[in-house]
Amino acid sequence: MSTLENRNFRMNSAQAFVALGKWIRSNDAELQHLIHQAANANPWFTPENVELAVKSVASQFLDERALKTWLSSYQDRKRSNRIVGLILAGNIPMVGFHDILCVLASGHRALVKLSDKDDLLIPALMQKIGEWYPDIVNRIEFVSRLKDFDAIIATGSNQSAAYFEKYFSKYPHIIRKNRNAVAVLTGNESGEELTKLGEDIFSHFGLGCRNVSKIYVPENYDFTGFLTVMNSFKHVIEHSKYRNNLDYHLAAAVISRQNYMSSDNLILLENVSISSKIGVLHYEHYDQLSSLESQLQKQHEQIQCIVAGESVMTLPSVRFGEAQRPALQEYADGVDTMQFLYAL
Repeated sequence: MSTLENRNFRMNSAQAFVALGKWIRSNDAELQHLIHQAANANPWFTPENVELAVKSVASQFLDERALKTWLSSYQDRKRSNRIVGLILAGNIPMVGFHDILCVLASGHRALVKLSDKDDLLIPALMQKIGEWYPDIVNRIEFVSRLKDFDAIIATGSNQSAAYFEKYFSKYPHIIRKNRNAVAVLTGNESGEELTKLGEDIFSHFGLGCRNVSKIYVPENYDFTGFLTVMNSFKHVIEHSKYRNNLDYHLAAAVISRQNYMSSDNLILLENVSISSKIGVLHYEHYDQLSSLESQLQKQHEQIQCIVAGESVMTLPSVRFGEAQRPALQEYADGVDTMQFLYAL
């Protein structure tokens, strides 16, 4: 593909995804039908959570100005037309959309193995693009088994990542493992900030790699206000699977005599682990922010993002309520997917 051809294809790709974003924002009956189809296929995908994911993709990834600015940061170059295998996760709706966008926008072809937990949304949206830009969707194929590819991007658990590392070792690859978001509190947060933090904790029932699974609080932190705000997200306990997990882990905490606090919808456990169970939020005290930052730097391979108030951290962080709204350039695990694809 020549530099001119590449530039033209990138422009067409951007236009195609901008068109998709406009269609999503139109919120027509076809989109609502798709949202309910996806929710019916996976008990964890409530219509509200599916709509949250779809509209977050539209606002963060499919905005015309954001797309053009993002693509302009990568220099045009002549390169081969590669086939990139994608193994997508299914923990939350459309979690693999960004990888597909990157592959197509970089001029390659995508060979996609969907998770059986989320196999309706992305194909339907790609089909929608095909109504307007068939040349774009001709560069993507959904398969049950990957073969005949040149590079791989795979997302999964720590166990599956170990298998991926071994099986795909001879190919250029990005292999992603389990990660979670953490939040740093100072005790000076407003009620509005804590409410936004609640969104980071409870959206998608905490199943996403960018959901906050642990908070760090100063010594002698008063949890009263925090728990009161978290209780405003009571709707999560109306979901039977979430409620079953909450009840099970509360019983386990009581029986094992763990140091815990609870509200109607959340269990707070003092625990050094970053990853927590459904319905559980870990917490840990810190003495000084500087020492906490050093600790978080050492644990960076377990952390997807840090949530904190403005000017609290010198480490890169996102504001409360923004954990599930990553920008185009906020790559999973901090690995620049576009740079990887451009180097193929």
